[in-house]
Amino acid sequence: MNLLVPNLGSTSLKYQILEMPSEKVLGRGRFERVRDYGEAIGQIAAAGVAVDAVAFKAVHAGPQYCGTFFIDDGVLRALEEFLPAAPAHNAIYLAAVRAFRQSLPGVPLVAAFETEFHDTMPASARLYGVPAQWRAEGVRKYGFHGASHQYVAERASAMLGRQTRLVSCHLGGSSSMCAIDRGRSVDTTMGFSPQSGLENATRHGDLDAFAVLFMMERHGWTCAQVRAQLATGGGLAGLSGIAGGDVRDLEQAAAAGDACAAEALQVFAYQVRKTIGAYAAALGGLEAVAFTGGIGENSASLRAACCEGLEFLGIALDPELNVGGSGDRVVSRGPVAVLAWATNEELIVARRAFRLLIGACGTLAE
Repeated sequence: MNLLVPNLGSTSLKYQILEMPSEKVLGRGRFERVRDYGEAIGQIAAAGVAVDAVAFKAVHAGPQYCGTFFIDDGVLRALEEFLPAAPAHNAIYLAAVRAFRQSLPGVPLVAAFETEFHDTMPASARLYGVPAQWRAEGVRKYGFHGASHQYVAERASAMLGRQTRLVSCHLGGSSSMCAIDRGRSVDTTMGFSPQSGLENATRHGDLDAFAVLFMMERHGWTCAQVRAQLATGGGLAGLSGIAGGDVRDLEQAAAAGDACAAEALQVFAYQVRKTIGAYAAALGGLEAVAFTGGIGENSASLRAACCEGLEFLGIALDPELNVGGSGDRVVSRGPVAVLAWATNEELIVARRAFRLLIGACGTLAE
């Protein structure tokens, strides 16, 4: 069975085509500045690899869809309902699903939601202290980057030869962390939306809700105006004043003496350090920390800053291993293994979708 796994950005489309269950990659590619998903889909089809199903790394459809599902009208309605919670993500996937439906009629479409991995969080980590009506309408912590954190958990287990108490750090333009107890998510930094937790490139992290109300009332801003500000001008971009909030640009600016860029990097590293300590407490101990995502995999200086001062937890980076090397690797010399590698969200999505498709085939056969 050949599965096409598109990974969608606001103007980009990355994809892999995997043969399942062998997990052999039959094709991969990336389109930039996408204006018409139909055109991009046509170029994928022109590559000559037959596709049996399309599996999306979907983001947020509320409490009813924390799992992997065939995309039907109910899934689409839920994506639309929770669009205000994840506007930058759900809008893209809604457009892409409709384009794939039109371009590949009859091909099954599957949504593997990022929230699925975090459905194991206990109530103590999942619940907010909000009025009961809010909770009844789906306001709680969901967590995101689930495919990446699941990949980290499985890869760490394979590398270390055992299940561990692990903190997964997915650090990139969008960043989150996850406390993983022997393969199960027990807490994560993103909450009801992908906005909360660590600072992202252009999206704010944790923020007192009353600060938002204060600014709205003071300036007469609408919800749409505030949403746009916090989603596109917040985070590392807001702290540094550097549009886009790309850590590579911030590091270059900081090296040239930009105090705001340096401060933004310090804020980011502090939040990661603090969360590692908190999650060590949540896990009752710590055996591994894994860094992935564009920043986590590639920025040795950020890894060092994020681990600085954590020797009391048994975390000690090896300076040579941290700066050198490539691929899946251990970059520490202390009792807590510190790991770095590229994530593979598409593989996790393909595995989830394949299980769903095979289960459906078995049900039909019966």
